[in-house]
Amino acid sequence: MVLKKINETIQDLAVNSIDEERKATLQEFIDYLQYKVALGARVNLNFICTHNSRRSHFTQIWAQTMACYFNIDSLFCFSGGTEATALFPSVKETLEGQGFEFEITSAGTNPHYQILFSDTEPAIVAFSKKYDALFNPSSNFAAIMTCSHADENCPMIVGAEKRILMSYEDPKKYDNSSREAAMYAACSLQIACEMYHVFSAINK
Repeated sequence: MVLKKINETIQDLAVNSIDEERKATLQEFIDYLQYKVALGARVNLNFICTHNSRRSHFTQIWAQTMACYFNIDSLFCFSGGTEATALFPSVKETLEGQGFEFEITSAGTNPHYQILFSDTEPAIVAFSKKYDALFNPSSNFAAIMTCSHADENCPMIVGAEKRILMSYEDPKKYDNSSREAAMYAACSLQIACEMYHVFSAINK
Protein backbone atom coordinates (compact mmCIF):
# COMPACT_ATOMS: atom_id res chain seq x y z
CA MET A 1 0.00 0.00 0.00
CA VAL A 2 1.47 3.36 -0.99
CA LEU A 3 1.37 6.36 1.34
CA LYS A 4 -1.86 8.36 1.38
CA LYS A 5 -0.57 11.48 -0.35
CA ILE A 6 1.18 9.43 -3.04
CA ASN A 7 -2.09 7.57 -3.60
CA GLU A 8 -3.82 10.92 -4.07
CA THR A 9 -1.15 11.96 -6.59
CA ILE A 10 -1.68 8.70 -8.48
CA GLN A 11 -5.46 9.14 -8.47
CA ASP A 12 -5.03 12.57 -10.07
CA LEU A 13 -2.73 11.39 -12.88
CA ALA A 14 -3.81 12.16 -16.45
CA VAL A 15 -3.33 8.54 -17.48
CA ASN A 16 -5.21 9.03 -20.75
CA SER A 17 -2.83 11.75 -21.91
CA ILE A 18 -0.23 9.35 -23.37
CA ASP A 19 -0.39 9.41 -27.16
CA GLU A 20 -0.26 6.32 -29.35
CA GLU A 21 3.32 6.94 -30.50
CA ARG A 22 4.56 7.08 -26.93
CA LYS A 23 2.54 3.98 -26.01
CA ALA A 24 4.34 2.15 -28.80
CA THR A 25 7.67 3.19 -27.24
CA LEU A 26 6.54 1.95 -23.83
CA GLN A 27 5.36 -1.39 -25.20
CA GLU A 28 8.88 -2.84 -25.30
CA PHE A 29 9.15 -2.19 -21.56
CA ILE A 30 5.72 -3.75 -20.94
CA ASP A 31 6.68 -6.84 -22.96
CA TYR A 32 9.90 -7.29 -20.99
CA LEU A 33 8.13 -6.99 -17.64
CA GLN A 34 5.35 -9.32 -18.69
CA TYR A 35 7.87 -11.93 -19.79
CA LYS A 36 9.72 -11.81 -16.48
CA VAL A 37 6.57 -11.79 -14.37
CA ALA A 38 5.13 -14.74 -16.30
CA LEU A 39 8.30 -16.69 -15.52
CA GLY A 40 8.00 -15.86 -11.85
CA ALA A 41 11.51 -14.41 -12.06
CA ARG A 42 13.05 -11.61 -10.07
CA VAL A 43 12.96 -8.36 -12.06
CA ASN A 44 15.92 -5.96 -11.82
CA LEU A 45 15.59 -2.59 -13.54
CA ASN A 46 18.45 -0.11 -13.83
CA PHE A 47 17.32 3.34 -14.99
CA ILE A 48 20.24 5.16 -16.59
CA CYS A 49 20.87 8.74 -17.64
CA THR A 50 24.00 10.86 -17.89
CA HIS A 51 24.40 12.28 -14.36
CA ASN A 52 22.01 10.12 -12.32
CA SER A 53 20.61 13.29 -10.83
CA ARG A 54 17.12 13.85 -12.28
CA ARG A 55 15.29 11.63 -14.80
CA SER A 56 16.86 8.34 -13.73
CA HIS A 57 15.81 8.98 -10.14
CA PHE A 58 12.28 10.00 -11.10
CA THR A 59 11.88 6.79 -13.12
CA GLN A 60 13.49 4.55 -10.49
CA ILE A 61 11.26 5.92 -7.75
CA TRP A 62 8.00 5.93 -9.70
CA ALA A 63 8.61 2.46 -11.15
CA GLN A 64 9.18 1.00 -7.67
CA THR A 65 6.09 2.82 -6.43
CA MET A 66 3.88 1.56 -9.26
CA ALA A 67 5.10 -2.00 -8.74
CA CYS A 68 3.85 -1.69 -5.17
CA TYR A 69 0.61 0.00 -6.26
CA PHE A 70 -0.20 -2.82 -8.69
CA ASN A 71 1.06 -5.58 -6.37
CA ILE A 72 3.89 -6.78 -8.59
CA ASP A 73 6.35 -8.64 -6.38
CA SER A 74 10.06 -9.41 -6.74
CA LEU A 75 10.75 -6.23 -8.69
CA PHE A 76 13.72 -4.07 -7.72
CA CYS A 77 14.58 -0.69 -9.20
CA PHE A 78 18.01 0.92 -9.36
CA SER A 79 19.49 3.92 -11.14
CA GLY A 80 22.86 5.08 -12.38
CA GLY A 81 24.67 7.43 -14.73
CA THR A 82 27.61 7.55 -17.04
CA GLU A 83 29.07 9.62 -14.19
CA ALA A 84 28.09 10.24 -10.57
CA THR A 85 27.00 13.68 -9.36
CA ALA A 86 24.19 14.07 -6.79
CA LEU A 87 20.42 13.81 -6.64
CA PHE A 88 19.34 17.31 -7.65
CA PRO A 89 17.52 19.22 -4.86
CA SER A 90 14.51 20.05 -7.05
CA VAL A 91 13.91 16.32 -7.59
CA LYS A 92 13.70 15.83 -3.83
CA GLU A 93 11.45 18.87 -3.37
CA THR A 94 9.18 17.77 -6.21
CA LEU A 95 8.76 14.24 -4.91
CA GLU A 96 8.18 15.46 -1.35
CA GLY A 97 5.37 17.63 -2.70
CA GLN A 98 3.87 14.55 -4.34
CA GLY A 99 3.89 12.54 -1.12
CA PHE A 100 7.30 10.85 -0.77
CA GLU A 101 9.18 11.11 2.52
CA PHE A 102 12.95 11.55 2.44
CA GLU A 103 15.36 10.62 5.21
CA ILE A 104 19.01 11.55 4.72
CA THR A 105 21.35 8.73 5.73
CA SER A 106 24.66 10.20 4.56
CA ALA A 107 25.42 13.87 4.01
CA GLY A 108 28.08 15.47 1.83
CA THR A 109 28.34 16.43 -1.83
CA ASN A 110 26.43 13.29 -2.87
CA PRO A 111 23.87 12.68 -0.12
CA HIS A 112 22.30 9.25 0.37
CA TYR A 113 18.58 9.06 1.07
CA GLN A 114 16.01 6.54 2.14
CA ILE A 115 12.72 7.38 0.45
CA LEU A 116 9.52 6.16 2.06
CA PHE A 117 6.66 5.45 -0.35
CA SER A 118 4.74 2.70 1.44
CA ASP A 119 3.75 1.57 4.92
CA THR A 120 4.76 -2.01 4.10
CA GLU A 121 7.59 -1.91 1.55
CA PRO A 122 11.28 -1.18 2.26
CA ALA A 123 12.41 2.39 1.61
CA ILE A 124 14.04 3.20 -1.72
CA VAL A 125 17.76 3.91 -1.42
CA ALA A 126 18.67 6.88 -3.60
CA PHE A 127 22.00 8.51 -4.37
CA SER A 128 23.97 9.31 -7.49
CA LYS A 129 26.29 6.61 -8.83
CA LYS A 130 27.66 5.16 -12.04
CA TYR A 131 25.38 2.65 -13.70
CA ASP A 132 27.89 -0.16 -13.03
CA ALA A 133 28.45 0.70 -9.35
CA LEU A 134 28.63 -2.25 -6.95
CA PHE A 135 25.27 -1.19 -5.46
CA ASN A 136 23.54 -1.95 -8.78
CA PRO A 137 22.91 -5.39 -10.33
CA SER A 138 25.72 -6.72 -12.51
CA SER A 139 23.68 -9.29 -14.45
CA ASN A 140 20.12 -10.28 -15.29
CA PHE A 141 18.75 -6.75 -15.43
CA ALA A 142 17.13 -4.44 -17.94
CA ALA A 143 18.95 -1.20 -18.71
CA ILE A 144 16.31 1.49 -19.19
CA MET A 145 17.96 4.47 -20.91
CA THR A 146 16.11 7.60 -19.83
CA CYS A 147 18.07 10.06 -21.95
CA SER A 148 19.39 9.86 -25.49
CA HIS A 149 22.81 11.25 -24.44
CA ALA A 150 23.40 8.33 -22.06
CA ASP A 151 22.15 5.92 -24.70
CA GLU A 152 24.60 7.27 -27.27
CA ASN A 153 27.51 7.28 -24.83
CA CYS A 154 26.98 3.76 -23.48
CA PRO A 155 27.43 1.50 -26.50
CA MET A 156 27.33 -1.55 -24.22
CA ILE A 157 25.88 -2.08 -20.75
CA VAL A 158 27.70 -5.15 -19.48
CA GLY A 159 25.39 -7.69 -17.83
CA ALA A 160 22.14 -6.24 -19.18
CA GLU A 161 19.80 -8.85 -20.65
CA LYS A 162 17.66 -6.14 -22.22
CA ARG A 163 18.25 -2.50 -23.19
CA ILE A 164 15.32 -0.16 -23.70
CA LEU A 165 15.42 3.50 -24.78
CA MET A 166 12.73 5.50 -23.04
CA SER A 167 14.01 9.06 -23.07
CA TYR A 168 12.54 12.10 -21.32
CA GLU A 169 13.11 15.82 -21.71
CA ASP A 170 15.65 17.05 -19.17
CA PRO A 171 14.07 19.47 -16.66
CA LYS A 172 17.58 20.83 -16.03
CA LYS A 173 16.99 23.37 -18.82
CA TYR A 174 14.57 25.18 -16.48
CA ASP A 175 16.97 25.41 -13.52
CA ASN A 176 17.14 28.87 -11.94
CA SER A 177 14.10 30.05 -13.88
CA SER A 178 10.60 31.00 -12.80
CA ARG A 179 9.35 27.72 -14.33
CA GLU A 180 11.73 25.40 -12.45
CA ALA A 181 9.27 24.04 -9.87
CA ALA A 182 6.45 23.63 -12.40
CA MET A 183 8.60 21.85 -14.97
CA TYR A 184 10.14 19.45 -12.46
CA ALA A 185 6.63 18.62 -11.27
CA ALA A 186 5.50 18.11 -14.88
CA CYS A 187 8.44 15.79 -15.58
CA SER A 188 7.73 13.74 -12.47
CA LEU A 189 4.02 13.46 -13.30
CA GLN A 190 4.72 12.49 -16.91
CA ILE A 191 6.97 9.69 -15.69
CA ALA A 192 4.37 8.68 -13.08
CA CYS A 193 1.70 8.51 -15.81
CA GLU A 194 3.88 6.35 -18.01
CA MET A 195 4.88 4.02 -15.19
CA TYR A 196 1.18 3.69 -14.33
CA HIS A 197 0.46 2.78 -17.97
CA VAL A 198 3.26 0.22 -18.00
CA PHE A 199 2.56 -1.51 -14.70
CA SER A 200 -1.22 -1.49 -15.09
CA ALA A 201 -0.74 -3.54 -18.26
CA ILE A 202 1.04 -6.43 -16.52
CA ASN A 203 -0.96 -9.60 -15.97
CA LYS A 204 0.15 -11.33 -12.80
